Amino acid sequence: MGFGKKMFDAKKFVKKSLKEIKEVVGDRKVISACSGGVDSTVTTFLVHKAVGDRLMAVFIDDGLRREGEPEFVVRILKDLGIKTRSVDAKEEFFKIFHGRIDAEEKRKAFRHTFYKTLGQVAKEENIGVIAQGTIKADVIETVKGIKSQHNVLEQIGIDPLAYGYKILEPLRELFKPEVRMVGRELGLPKEISERMPFPGPALSLRVLGVVTPERVAIVRQATQIVEEETLELGTFQNFAVLHNDKATGIKNGERVYGNIITVRIVDSTDAVTAKARKVSYKILKKIAKRITEEIPSIVRCLYDITDKPPSTIEFE
Repeated sequence: MGFGKKMFDAKKFVKKSLKEIKEVVGDRKVISACSGGVDSTVTTFLVHKAVGDRLMAVFIDDGLRREGEPEFVVRILKDLGIKTRSVDAKEEFFKIFHGRIDAEEKRKAFRHTFYKTLGQVAKEENIGVIAQGTIKADVIETVKGIKSQHNVLEQIGIDPLAYGYKILEPLRELFKPEVRMVGRELGLPKEISERMPFPGPALSLRVLGVVTPERVAIVRQATQIVEEETLELGTFQNFAVLHNDKATGIKNGERVYGNIITVRIVDSTDAVTAKARKVSYKILKKIAKRITEEIPSIVRCLYDITDKPPSTIEFE
């Protein structure tokens, strides 16, 4: 697979990165923020190969992950032989969303709490370097003002030392396909290297309007249904979005004013552009039937056929 004029060499990249990571970290201890996604897990394993037991992976449980995600991430990291710490920060994260409905405000509030939480862990563990899975698409979209990615600081003039540590971003010049190639080169299991992308601020981006535990629970269940029913499509990203507005519906023979879900299924390589997949009516009907039957508050299920651009992949 080519990117630009040169063919990407994952083996060469890994060799070069291991050397650079050792030089940056030196004799210090380092923590890696790991959500379980492709980017953060590849980063974590790459740093682990470079510094060994001086790395600790940190999973922040913000209450916004997929169903079973916290347990999955901790299991994977421990299976890879990486020292891991899970931090329960659900209460802190849901507090920041109170009264916030603007997407950028929510992203920035998430970013601040994310780094504040990591800073506290770094202080407790006496660590001055934090590794994270920032990739090129994150930087491009943040710098251009399309949307603020939670893991971009220095590139927009925010000094990470304000949170008490230095940042290590070994994948910052790579796009998603290259990151997957690095994951394969490192020997990571397919459930990681080929995993579907999931945003850092997680399900908070898929709840339009105010984010609450109850509303997140709805979109979490809807997303699980969408992912289950589209498993064989081989698409880039498949998920559900909970609208802020409501609509009239009928449940058990009675009129109800219920929630609206939009389903998004797209093809992409680097997340910079994307095409909405033309999904069979049979699959869409099954998704709609399951969502409206299994989630009592949902009365309408829509399908988004818009490409990126003009839309973004996520709604928020």
